[in-house]
Amino acid sequence: MRSLTVEEAYDKRWWTLGVLCASLSVISIDNTILNVALPHIVDDLGASGSDLQWIVDAYVVVFAGLLLTSGALGDKFGRKRMLTFGLAMFAATSALAAFSASPAMLIAARGLMGIAGAAIFPSTLSILTNTFEGPERGRAIGIWAAVSGLGIAIGPLLGGFLLGHFWWGSVFLVNVPIAMGAIVAGRFLVPETIGERDRPLDPMGSLLSIAGLTGVLFAIIEAPVKGWLAVEVVGPAALGAAILAAFVLWELRNPNPMLDVSFFANPRFSAASATITLVFFALFGSTFLLTQYFQFVLGYSPLMAGVLTAPVALGIMSAGPLSPRLVERIGTKLVVLAGLGIVGVSLLCYGSEYLMESVPLGMGVRLVFGWGMGLVMPPATESIMGSLPRERAGVGSAVNDT
Repeated sequence: MRSLTVEEAYDKRWWTLGVLCASLSVISIDNTILNVALPHIVDDLGASGSDLQWIVDAYVVVFAGLLLTSGALGDKFGRKRMLTFGLAMFAATSALAAFSASPAMLIAARGLMGIAGAAIFPSTLSILTNTFEGPERGRAIGIWAAVSGLGIAIGPLLGGFLLGHFWWGSVFLVNVPIAMGAIVAGRFLVPETIGERDRPLDPMGSLLSIAGLTGVLFAIIEAPVKGWLAVEVVGPAALGAAILAAFVLWELRNPNPMLDVSFFANPRFSAASATITLVFFALFGSTFLLTQYFQFVLGYSPLMAGVLTAPVALGIMSAGPLSPRLVERIGTKLVVLAGLGIVGVSLLCYGSEYLMESVPLGMGVRLVFGWGMGLVMPPATESIMGSLPRERAGVGSAVNDT
C-alpha cells in the first residue's frame, strides 16, 4: 500500500495520534497488568519467588536494553515499519505467554515481549513528533504522555477485572486484539517517517549500550533480594557501568554515533531526561508494590487491588491534557517543579501505613499522585523531543523511554 502524502498525513494527524496511543497503550498496560496476576501464576505454574521476579523483570531488562538500538533502526529504516513489526511480534509473544506451561516458558515469552515493546515505544513518539507542528505538537505529546501513564496506572484495574472472569493468561491475550487493530488502522492512518536513511549504523555502539544497560538493570533487580553489597550485585553493576563508560567514549569518537552524547550538554535535554526517569521509576515502583501490598498483606482480591490503584489513572488522565495549557501560561519549569513537588509529597504519604490502609484517604493520596505525574510528563517529554533534530527523533524518544 502506498504511503500517505504530506497533505493526507496532516489531514489525518489526529487519527494518527489515536493509532499511536492505541499502540502505546498495549505496552503501557502490560507493564502493570501482570502484577495482579502473580498470585494466580504461583498457584497454577508453581512459580517460586525468584521465578516471579524474572517473569516481571525479563521484559524490563530486554526492553530497556534494546530501546536505543530500536530507536536508531527506526530512524534509518522507517518508524512505521518498526512500529508494525513491534505490534505483530507483541501480539504473537503475548499469545505465547498466555499459554505458557512452565515458569521458564513464561520468562522466555516475557523476554521476547521486551524485544517487541522496544520496537513499539520509541516509534510512537518519533512518528508523533514528525507529524505535528508548533503548539499542536505540545498538545499531542500531552495526550501521548497521559496515555502512557494512564496505561500503567489502569493495568491493575483491567487485570483485576479479567482475573475475576478468566484465567491468568487473559492478562496477556487482551493485548492481541488491540495490537492487531492498531496494525490494520496504521496501514491507512500512520505515515512513514524516516530520519537519516544514509546514516551508517553503529553496531558497536548498539552492543555496548545493550550490554551496559543489561548489567546495571540486572544488579538493580537482584539487589533487593541479595543485598546491595553482594558479589552477584556489585559485579554486574560495576561491569555494566564500565561498559556504559566505554559506550560514551565510543560514541564521542565515532563520526556517526547511535546516540550523540553531546545532546546531554543541553541542560533542557539532560534535566528533562532525569525528570522522566525519576517520575516513571516512582510510578512503576509504587504501582508494583501497592498491588502486592493490597493482595498479600491486606488480603484484597485482584479486582479490588485494581480499584484501589485506579485513582492514579484518573489523576493522570485529568492533569495530562491540562499540563500543556499551564505551560503556555506559566512556563515549563514551574509546571514541572510543581508536579515533582506533588509526586514527592504523595510518595511520603505512601509511607504511612495508616493512610495506605484507609480506603478513602489512600485513594485520595493516589489521585493527587496521579495529578503530579500528569503535570510532569508532557512538558518533560516535549523538552526532550524539542531539543533534538527531527531526523534523530527515534533515538531521542528512546532516551525518553529508557
